[in-house]
Amino acid sequence: MFLFSKILPLLLLPLGVAMLLLVWGGIHGSRWPGISALAVLWIFATPLTSEALWRWLEHPYQRRTAAAVLQNARPAAVVVLGTGRHAAPGPARTSEWVDADRFFGGLDAFVQLRKQGDDPQLIFTGGWWPTQPNLPPEGHVLRERAIALGMPAKSVLSTARVRNTADEAKEVAAMLPVGSTLMLVTSAFHMPRARRLFERQGLTVLPFALDFQASGAWAGHPFRDPLNYLPTASGLQRSSRAIREAIGRTIFRAW
Repeated sequence: MFLFSKILPLLLLPLGVAMLLLVWGGIHGSRWPGISALAVLWIFATPLTSEALWRWLEHPYQRRTAAAVLQNARPAAVVVLGTGRHAAPGPARTSEWVDADRFFGGLDAFVQLRKQGDDPQLIFTGGWWPTQPNLPPEGHVLRERAIALGMPAKSVLSTARVRNTADEAKEVAAMLPVGSTLMLVTSAFHMPRARRLFERQGLTVLPFALDFQASGAWAGHPFRDPLNYLPTASGLQRSSRAIREAIGRTIFRAW
């Protein structure tokens, strides 16, 4: 069932839709499905389209410092959701960062709270993928990393193995008193869905959104770059990720 939930959305992504259109056109001997498939790929492979999708998904969150988010707030825990680890080749059996923003953002918030005289918990979630059984749960790796950087071992925790955001919310809720307030550290596009799932577990969520995929307009508007109107492989990949998140929000009723 878990794998089915991961595979089925592929048919709704641009590449899946284009392939279905091509199959349809081949069966019925029509050229219009092929033209439609090309149009779908062109539109969603355009960086301008992917940028618009990410801005829509990440609204209304904006990048803030940990100190600004924590102003007048005293959460009992800082919860850092997983991003995944890359298993690097070689005998060292070392995993590398996929994205370090969540880890260091959570660490920053944890240190800020301790400077205020609080004694919060820093909780990492134990993301684990069944097709990579030899890769340690991400939370275990990040806990060891945080302790190595000087964080107190008694305050740094990891959940058991989890496979998705719903599992993360359940595991964290089991570790905290009912009604606890926590700072939730995750990617901006993931925050709406994650926040809803944690709130359904009876927790109060203080969102700390990081890892933004959309670009800040202050750096230069994407409409001004002529290359953003041409299809690219990275544009298609970014659009597909955005659509997949939208599908996830719909499935979990977490808009």
